Amino acid sequence: MNSAIIVAAGKGTRMGADVDKLFLQVAGRPVVAHTWQRYEDAKCIDEIILVVREGKQTAFQELAVRFNFRKPHRLVAGGVERQVSVWNGLAAISSHAQIIAIQDAARPCTSETLIQATVQAAGETGAAVAAQPVSDTIKESADGQTILRTVDRARLWSVQTPQTFRVEIIRRALEAVRRRGLTVTDDTAACELIGQPVRLVRGDAPNPKVTVPADIPYIAALLAGLAANTGNQR
Repeated sequence: MNSAIIVAAGKGTRMGADVDKLFLQVAGRPVVAHTWQRYEDAKCIDEIILVVREGKQTAFQELAVRFNFRKPHRLVAGGVERQVSVWNGLAAISSHAQIIAIQDAARPCTSETLIQATVQAAGETGAAVAAQPVSDTIKESADGQTILRTVDRARLWSVQTPQTFRVEIIRRALEAVRRRGLTVTDDTAACELIGQPVRLVRGDAPNPKVTVPADIPYIAALLAGLAANTGNQR
């Protein structure tokens, strides 16, 4: 059995103080509804755990009804930090779950092909992450004003979600983080802490995250294309 945790408890302050980016209308539905739909449609995923902010439970329940999401799902309260939200989500998954895919709620274009590829890689290696090689020239700056040096990009990758794991591995990794009182920015960093290899899974399609207002037109265009392709296939 494979489960998914959609992390939807963040505030997204870079979008603006009064803007909930997950409920912005993009290509006909809220951003988070697109993300949920990706996992609703993914044949390799059997259940979905949504980790949400306190006070948002009703809004997510309404989404399930409005968009006819029928795959088994549960709502779980999030924490102050992402790693706490993921930990809470792990506590809610089925006892039969073997693989867990962890997804940013604000990343609505993730393809089923990519989800499946990370699930397969995690089954083989124990941990896997959607990623892209860095294509821009990268500069390091000590003061944020002038360039210190150019960083060799040949070995650099930008990681995304899903970040997918065998359940016992990510539990052990996050427990190590909690025990040491550390804060990690993503779940693969917890695996690095315990020496767990993480497979890089390169996706063929764009998989951006809604972070700032300028992201919206691009993501809207991608989602419109996904909707058109789905309609043609049906």
